[in-house]
Amino acid sequence: MDLIDAIKSIDKPHEDDVLNRLFTPWGESLDKDNVLKEYPRPQFVRDNYINLNGFWEYAFVPQPSEFKSERLNSTFSDEIPVKMDGQILVPFSPESMLSGVEKRLEPDQFLWYKRVLPKLSRRYEDSRFLLHFGAVDQFADVYVNDRAVGSHSGGYLPFTIDITDYLQFDDGLDPVGNYLTVRVRDTSDSSYHSRGKQTLRRGGMYYTCQSGIWQSVWIEEVPKNYIRQVRITPGQDLRSVSIDVSTVSPTSVTVRFPGHEKVKSPEASKTVDKSVFGDSSFSSDTYPAPEGSSDTAFSYYHFEFTIDDAHLWSPEDPYLYPLRITAGEDEVRSYFAMRSFTVEADPNGIYRFHLNHKPYFLMGVLDQGYWPDGLYTAPSDEALIFDIKEMKRLHYNMMRKHIKIESALWYYHCDRLGMIVWQDMVSGGSSYAKPVVSYLPTLFPKVFGRMSDGPSHYKTFSRGSAEGRSEWLQEMRNTIFYLYNVPSIATWCLFNEGWGQFNAAGATIMAKETDPTRPIDQASGWFDEGSGSYRSVHNYFRPLSVEVNSQNRAFVISEYGGLACHIDGHSSVDRVYGYKKYDTLEELGVAYYNLINADMKPLIAKGLSGAVYTQVSDVEEEVNGLMTYDRRITKINPDIDPNMVRGIND
Repeated sequence: MDLIDAIKSIDKPHEDDVLNRLFTPWGESLDKDNVLKEYPRPQFVRDNYINLNGFWEYAFVPQPSEFKSERLNSTFSDEIPVKMDGQILVPFSPESMLSGVEKRLEPDQFLWYKRVLPKLSRRYEDSRFLLHFGAVDQFADVYVNDRAVGSHSGGYLPFTIDITDYLQFDDGLDPVGNYLTVRVRDTSDSSYHSRGKQTLRRGGMYYTCQSGIWQSVWIEEVPKNYIRQVRITPGQDLRSVSIDVSTVSPTSVTVRFPGHEKVKSPEASKTVDKSVFGDSSFSSDTYPAPEGSSDTAFSYYHFEFTIDDAHLWSPEDPYLYPLRITAGEDEVRSYFAMRSFTVEADPNGIYRFHLNHKPYFLMGVLDQGYWPDGLYTAPSDEALIFDIKEMKRLHYNMMRKHIKIESALWYYHCDRLGMIVWQDMVSGGSSYAKPVVSYLPTLFPKVFGRMSDGPSHYKTFSRGSAEGRSEWLQEMRNTIFYLYNVPSIATWCLFNEGWGQFNAAGATIMAKETDPTRPIDQASGWFDEGSGSYRSVHNYFRPLSVEVNSQNRAFVISEYGGLACHIDGHSSVDRVYGYKKYDTLEELGVAYYNLINADMKPLIAKGLSGAVYTQVSDVEEEVNGLMTYDRRITKINPDIDPNMVRGIND
C-alpha cells in the first residue's frame, strides 16, 4: 500500500482560501439576457413555456430571534423585505461568480428572491398556471403577491405549485401585474439534511457550499384536467413496454410512438390513491403537491405494447423512441428506450453487469457536477454536453453522478448521446467522524470497513437523528420516482463511504421495491451489508484486485485512480490535493496508461464488472481530474493507446 500517499491525501479545511477566478469558456461568453433558455424537462415537454431565468432582486436578511424551526413554514409571520440588496442572475446560486453576487448564505440567514411575473395569456377556458422549480437549496417558501402558496424542503429535487388561485387577472381574465417572492434557508453541513459534498469549511474532497435557486424556474399553462404523470417501464424481454399515465380526472387518453397507437376512454380509467405511483406527493408534473393539498387521488391508465424486433439502446447505438401522449386538451412529448440492466451469471458462472442480457463492462468515471463559475449550475447546456462528449472521447461508457442530482437536461443528453449513468443518492447526516468512516477504512478496509450500520452505530455514522433517517429514506424514494423514466440510469447507489449510512440492507429492500428494474449498489466503498447487486469497493492506494464472489453479486471498483496533476493558471489554488501526484502531463499520461492497461484491464477476465476512475474534472484544490476545473485542458491523450478500451464489449 502507498501509505505515504494515503496519509498525504487526508483532507483539511481551508475556509480562508480565496479561490482563483476561473471561468469556463461558456461562463466567459454567457449571454445574461438568455440564460439556460432550453426547455428544462425533456421527458415531459409541453408547447407553452415561460422561462423565468434571468435577473431577479435579492436580499440577505438575518433570521428573527424567534425563528426556531428547523424547517421553513409558509405561514410564518415575518415580513417580506421592502428594500432588496440588488440583482442576482437566476438560476446561479449567490455563492457563484455567474450570479453576480458572490456572497454566502449563512445558516442563520434568509435569502429572499423577488421578480415581476410576465403577463400571461389564457389558452384554455379553465386554465391552470403551474410554477416549476428545478431545484432550490435547501428550504423554500414561495409567495405570489405576498400570499404564501407553498413550501418545499430538500435541495436537489424539483417541485411545482399551482399558483392559479393566487394570481390577479385583468378584464380579459389574463394574469397581469403579479409578482413572485421566494424565501430560502440553507443549513449546509451544520445539520443532518442532505447536502452532498457541500461544506461551510471547504477543503480537500469537500467543496464550496452553494444555496438558493440553482436550476431553471418556469411557468406552464395547462387545462383544468391535465396529464400529471407518465411512468415508462421497458420489459426485461426487450420486446414489451408498459406506459402508465395519470390525469387529474377521467378523460380520453392516447399514447402513440412510431408504428404504435392506443386510445383509452374515460371509462377505462381507474381512480387510485397517489401512493400507487409511490410517494403521495409525486408526479412528473407536480412534485410535490403543496403542503396540505386535498388532491389525494387521480385517474390512472395502463397501456401495454409489444414491439417486434425492437431497436435496443446502448452506448454504441443510443436509439430513443419518441413518445406523444394526449389527454383531452393537454399533450406532452416524451421518449423511451428499449434496454435492460441486470446482474447475471456469464457463461463461466461469474456474475457481471449485463446490458440487454449480454455481459457489458462499465468503463466508468466519477462526475462531481461542479463548475468553477456556476458551482452546482452548469453555465450552459453546451457545457453539460461537452463533459459527456469528452468522456466518450476518452473511451468511457459510464458516468457516476456523485452524490448530486443533476438537471434533467444532463440525463437527456446521456440518453441521446449514449452514456450509462450510475446515480448516487445525496448524502446527509450530522458532522462526519472522518477517522472512523473515511481514514481508517481507507487504510485498513478489512479491519475498519466492516462495521455494522445498525442502531448501535447510528451516532458513529452521524445518523443519530430519527427525523434525519426518515427524511433520507423519503428522499431516496423520491429520487427514484423522479428519475425512474431515464433510460441511461443503470444503477442506484445508496451510500458512499459510510457518509450518513444507516440500515443499508433495509434501504436496499426499499429501493428495490420502489424500482425492481435496476441493480442496486448498496454501499460504495466499504461498510457493505452483504446485499444489493454489487460488491463495491474503493481502491486508491493498493494494487487493484478482484474479490471472490460468494453472494451472486457482481464485483466493481466504484472508485480508483485519482491521479493528480496541477496546471498553473487552471486551478483554484496552488495547493495540490489528490491520491498520487505528478509534475507533468507526460508523467501523468504514462501513469494513467499503465493503471488502465496493466492494472485494471487484466482484471476483467477475473471477474471485474466495472471500474470508476476519479474523476471528470478538477474541483477546487482537488486536481485529480481528466480535465482542468475550467474545462480548457484535457490532461489525458485519448490516442495514447487506441485499443485501450476497444474490444472490451465487442
